[in-house]
Amino acid sequence: MIIEKIASELNASPKQIQAAVALLDEGATVPFIARYRKEVTQGLDDTQLRNLEQRLGYLRDLEARRKVILKSINEQGKLEEGLKAKLLAADNKTTLEDLYLPYKPRRRTKGQIAIEAGLEPLANELYSNSDAQPETLAEQYISAEHSILDTKSALDGAKFILMERFSENADLLQSVRQYLTRNAHVKSAVAPGKETEGQKYKDYFDYTEKYAKIPSHRALAMFRGRNEGILQINIDADPQQEEGARRSHGEELIEQSLNMRLTDSARDKWLTSVVQWTWKIKILLHMQTELFGTLREQAEAEAIKVFAKNLNDLLMAAPAGPKVTMGLDPGIRTGVKLAIVDATGKVIHTTTFFPHAPQNQWDKSKRTLSTLCKQHKVDLISIGNGTGSRETDKLVGEMMKAEPELKVQRIVISEAGASVYSASELASNELPGMDVSLRGAVSIARRLQDPLAELVKIEPKAIGVGQYQHDVSQSQLGKSLDTVIEDCVNAVGVDLNTASPALLSHVSGLNKTLANNIVMFRDANGAFADRKALKKVERLGPKAYEQAAGFLRVMNGKNALDASAVHPEAYALIDIIASKSNIAVNDMVGNTELLKQLNPEEFVTEEFGLPTLKDILKELDKPGRDPRPEFKTASFKEGVETMKDLKEGMILEGVVSNVANFGAFVDIGVHQDGLVHISSMTNTYISDPREVVKTGDVVKVKVMEVDVARKRISLSMRMDDTPTASDNAPKGRPERSTKTKSQNQAPARAQKPAAKQSSGNAAMGNAFADAFNKAKK
Repeated sequence: MIIEKIASELNASPKQIQAAVALLDEGATVPFIARYRKEVTQGLDDTQLRNLEQRLGYLRDLEARRKVILKSINEQGKLEEGLKAKLLAADNKTTLEDLYLPYKPRRRTKGQIAIEAGLEPLANELYSNSDAQPETLAEQYISAEHSILDTKSALDGAKFILMERFSENADLLQSVRQYLTRNAHVKSAVAPGKETEGQKYKDYFDYTEKYAKIPSHRALAMFRGRNEGILQINIDADPQQEEGARRSHGEELIEQSLNMRLTDSARDKWLTSVVQWTWKIKILLHMQTELFGTLREQAEAEAIKVFAKNLNDLLMAAPAGPKVTMGLDPGIRTGVKLAIVDATGKVIHTTTFFPHAPQNQWDKSKRTLSTLCKQHKVDLISIGNGTGSRETDKLVGEMMKAEPELKVQRIVISEAGASVYSASELASNELPGMDVSLRGAVSIARRLQDPLAELVKIEPKAIGVGQYQHDVSQSQLGKSLDTVIEDCVNAVGVDLNTASPALLSHVSGLNKTLANNIVMFRDANGAFADRKALKKVERLGPKAYEQAAGFLRVMNGKNALDASAVHPEAYALIDIIASKSNIAVNDMVGNTELLKQLNPEEFVTEEFGLPTLKDILKELDKPGRDPRPEFKTASFKEGVETMKDLKEGMILEGVVSNVANFGAFVDIGVHQDGLVHISSMTNTYISDPREVVKTGDVVKVKVMEVDVARKRISLSMRMDDTPTASDNAPKGRPERSTKTKSQNQAPARAQKPAAKQSSGNAAMGNAFADAFNKAKK
């Protein structure tokens, strides 16, 4: 049943899904299956496989829970055929738990106590007999033995029994859930006495929005405000109800679902009160908890999705390549930390110099930079964008202008996460004996050479491209980000002889232990001459070799194929192709003219189908081709270094540092990212900012509004926009920014749907992608 359901959802055949599930159960990874088992799955791509993997886990959990519930109800002797059929038909966990609710073991309730006291017949009679007289019937159940001393106690017991019975009706719960999901509003208000303390949540002090329309960032902002004790949040189940209405729609739903037609008779008046209590005390409170849980779950899922997309763009940003690079970690009083790495990332020099106050060794610092650039033939200078970055950038610019023959290029990049890496165990192992402050400069230099190779050493949350990353499920976030890293690393491939343990650990089939074993083997035996040598690594067995080999590259090794994405299992096939073409394998690699003449259909075998043959020939044409875009940089405008230098109407170049659902944040070189609201990105309607930009893109923006006091910059990508208050309105899309790395715990503000939008707040994480800009597609 699971296979058929997933097949239907993915628009694939059950045979494809069954084959993919078998591979996953055998320990194959998604990157491996997507690239090297196309014939087995009949071409399922990595996106389909990731969705399959996720749904497989959910549905297997559902089946396991179903078995537990069936066993529990059966042991109670209450598993009737009708109930069993409903349980077997339940296609989600919510429905399953609704059906289980009346049979779920729990502490004794008021209803159960009333049943034990013999009041269930009274409840049944009052429910089924429209002519019943509550007070008269209740007199028959007065019992000192059961502490039922008067008719009120008896009727209260009957009420508790019916309240629990009504509130555990699965069909009723589903009807109420559907109604509230479509029609309810969420209302937030400031907690008494928290007006001053909670100013950052001011837009939510008196806020109402339809439940179904709340975007993830606003939901998470409200939940954060509630958790901090600033806001009170409730569900308004009847937003359209007229003042003075006799009953709520929820009460009507209870009556309709239970086929009750209540009048003004004594019994019906009593039953009406039971319905009212059931709605207010049982169902509404239960549903409010459930709806808020669902809203948070959906908001977290969306926030995690945003983080994952931004992280993918960041990791897949263009590398500057194997060039001698100087990394500068700016500081004012503590000086600028400097590290130079060679083309392979090996540290060849470190020092600290003091161009800024209080030492003010400006000219001496320029001479130091010039001397080191000449001595080590520096190609690139990577400047961290923290405190003192623009001043340091100016220093480097003056040095370059005075000595143009150096022909170096300078780039300001994000240093987010560099300090985290500096203090990590990994950094201690990679750079033993080096001062922690200098390790940050090394990281800044290396991440310009290859962002993917360096950023995998840092916990993704420290990089700062997420939305409310501290408010979401950390386990779900971690799992999602690990998936992104795995996909990126395997899409690019890894140089077996230079990769760090951190990078190797994300290769298909490998883990931290195997990655460390590979590095130790490399250190002890020298560079790997070919992929086959991997089999000599301790604990790296046949399965791990199968999963990993195709993603590991041996550059300039014995076999030219080892530098490509061709899997070793296909080498024999390539030998046959080369033999029939009367050419050596090494000579065939990169021979475009020859490869164009080959017909892949001639070489199809039972093991290697046409899709794999096409992939092999494509890879032979351009072996080890990097899927990342061309390296480009943004140029910050001279003289624009702080927010005070900004003027409305200025047109600047910047780099997209982060993309949220409501817009994009752009680093324009003033230590405060500006917000381009989704409505200011293009003249045509878009529902997702990623339709226009992604993290790392170089963009041209116009300054629309600058609020120095609140550190907010509003930008537009529409050059014909005029910087006026009306143009800054969000056109019905009130959003607020996420935060910088130093503000991750601070809540974002949000506006009411009809309110005027203030300019963008600081982006979370500064623009790392200064140097790694993706070419626009």
